[in-house]
Amino acid sequence: MNMQYTLKRVVDTHPEWINDLKQKCYAINGCLAQVHNDLGPFLNEYMYQDALQILLDEKQISYQREYYFSIEYRGKQIAHKHYVDFLVEDSIIVECKAVEKLCLEYRQQLWNYMRLTGKQIGILYNFGPIKGQSEHYYLNQDGTMYMF
Repeated sequence: MNMQYTLKRVVDTHPEWINDLKQKCYAINGCLAQVHNDLGPFLNEYMYQDALQILLDEKQISYQREYYFSIEYRGKQIAHKHYVDFLVEDSIIVECKAVEKLCLEYRQQLWNYMRLTGKQIGILYNFGPIKGQSEHYYLNQDGTMYMF
């Protein structure tokens, strides 16, 4: 498995994908922004996750909170399970942070989760700053990671 990602911008390479990808994330983005606007910055990450869960329920958007997955190594199941904060509509990983700023470590974590679960769309949202930070990624079948 390749853990080096080639990162490209969808708008530069596949502009025809943009509308479809944005549409798939539209309702989720609205929920993330609403939670951030309602609660404000500088709270604990789990408070934002609890609020997001309430809002997803209200909007009747299907999700799994703390979606657990495990991987195999040399044909054997690794005992430790990983989890993503939310798996929305069985296809979009949402990772929530409440930090000063997003960094490569958080991006790499999301990208690895996408690769290991086979989910092609990931949203990394940071509730920490006064204005929320949102990053969206699409992992193509060839292993190229696209920002959109």
